[in-house]
Amino acid sequence: MDLGIEGRVALVAASSKGLGRAIAEELAEAGCPLALCARGPEALEAVRAELELAGNRVVAVPADLSTAEGCDAAVAAALDAFGRVDILVTNAGGPPAGPFESHPPEAWRSAVALTLESVLHLVRRVLPGMKERRWGRILNVTSIAVKQPVEGLILSNTVRAAVTGFARTLANEVAPFGVTVNNLMPGYTRTDRLDELAGAIAERDGISRDEAFARWESQVPMGRVGEPREFAALAAFLASERASYITAQSVAVDGGWIRALL
Repeated sequence: MDLGIEGRVALVAASSKGLGRAIAEELAEAGCPLALCARGPEALEAVRAELELAGNRVVAVPADLSTAEGCDAAVAAALDAFGRVDILVTNAGGPPAGPFESHPPEAWRSAVALTLESVLHLVRRVLPGMKERRWGRILNVTSIAVKQPVEGLILSNTVRAAVTGFARTLANEVAPFGVTVNNLMPGYTRTDRLDELAGAIAERDGISRDEAFARWESQVPMGRVGEPREFAALAAFLASERASYITAQSVAVDGGWIRALL
């Protein structure tokens, strides 16, 4: 399928590994010049080199998106290299696991800075250009937890729900300018983040990591966890010209885990 976005510039946050990297690779296959950012410079450079070797135009900048300065640096790198951002993918590592009483106030402030404020900073920087050009795609990687809270993830459950409220409201504000805003909700997907959660559950419950994965798989009607590439396919479609009438949606890629009707 021709997605119709060849030459559209994409800024993909947290794109050195996991879901962000998979999305970057999908958009690269669609012909998008890419601006990549992540905190780890070595992993980020490896992704940049791999994508450039495949013939893609790529710029990469180490950036801590939990700070306004890091968000500014990521957008500045994209603008310096390509002059604009047409597709923004907001993404960040999830906050720590644990029940409410295990998280001091500082943990809540950090979760808000990383998961909510990073989205606000990035959108604030790229939205004026999208509106001026009357074309844009804003995709927020959230979580299945915004529709069905996940046990032990009170920070993520809370703050990602705030991102959903922001995105749903923004979508109506910018729709007249040809800008769409959608949320992508990954389910249990084979990433480093899921490995970390498996380790936390294994330590808490006195089980092995394999048993932690088996628990998740038993909850998923498809009987397995997802792969990053399966999630990235949805991101590429929602960024495409074909998806120009889809906005204000939160779409799950979860193998059927969410039990709600809508």
